[in-house]
Amino acid sequence: MGHVRTRAYRDGVLADEDFPVAAVSERLADAHTIVWVDFLAPDAADFAGLTDELGLHALAIEDALEPHQRSKIDHYPSHLFLSSHAVRFDVDQRRLDKTEIDAFVGDRWLVTVRADDKFAMDDVVKRWDSDTALTAEGVGVLVYALLDDIVDGYFAVTDQFDTYYENISDSVFADRPLRPDQQREWFDMRRALSQFNRLVLPLREALSGLVRHEHALVNAAVLPYWQDLYDHVVVVSETTAGLRDIASSLVDANLALRDYRQNQVMKTVSSWAAIVAAPTLVTGYYGMNVPFPGSGETWGVIASAIIILAISLGLYVLFRRRGWL
Repeated sequence: MGHVRTRAYRDGVLADEDFPVAAVSERLADAHTIVWVDFLAPDAADFAGLTDELGLHALAIEDALEPHQRSKIDHYPSHLFLSSHAVRFDVDQRRLDKTEIDAFVGDRWLVTVRADDKFAMDDVVKRWDSDTALTAEGVGVLVYALLDDIVDGYFAVTDQFDTYYENISDSVFADRPLRPDQQREWFDMRRALSQFNRLVLPLREALSGLVRHEHALVNAAVLPYWQDLYDHVVVVSETTAGLRDIASSLVDANLALRDYRQNQVMKTVSSWAAIVAAPTLVTGYYGMNVPFPGSGETWGVIASAIIILAISLGLYVLFRRRGWL
């Protein structure tokens, strides 16, 4: 069984905590109380006591227990099911580390499910406790604070990506081409950015539907907070799209510069091959076993040497002016 944490707020003020899950209904008997239950790495048995008590839907429980859910908000008769992901990014390892956070959201209760403890709820709980007047507005505030903390982590990740691509942009135009390990690093970064984008976009769509349609979770008092949260997700989404464009542009620029460098090398090699071919042509002509002007004469040797130098120098000057050498 996983670790369980419970809290009860009455009119926005902490009234009780660490009570048994079986006592949730007893706390909810007070109409002014909202209850939070947090499961860390639970199994099916952990939900046994809450399934009938809170009316948790079987499909929602299945989604909470199964990993790799996309960010979404599902509507059920007695509650909402929210799936989101907290994200951390290791630039050195080029690895996106995510923690799935699911939530069952009722009218006066919130059940959160975390896959691991890499995302701590302490900061979220401090926000709930610090503003009792806002917390008194209901479960919508609890969910808002949770998602806002998650989205703040998204901004940190986008800053890491932005710093990385800013630092490597100059290396694309350096005289030395990228090494194979650098090309692998670029591939890993683009893959991590695509994974991050797949987490952000569905959450944007889910919040858009929740904010733009009336729901008890987003009442008039907390609507400005949810709208601000949605705006933050939009900013992250647009920033991610911009970073993907930059990554694609850098790859295209690198390919274009690679082809340009290859053309420059080919022009240089071809130019020197043409210069070397000139003396080969002259000496081959004078090496024929037939009589020719200057054969066996000193002036013939001098004439052939002059012809070789003239042709070679002429080709060198021509290629130099065209920028091939």
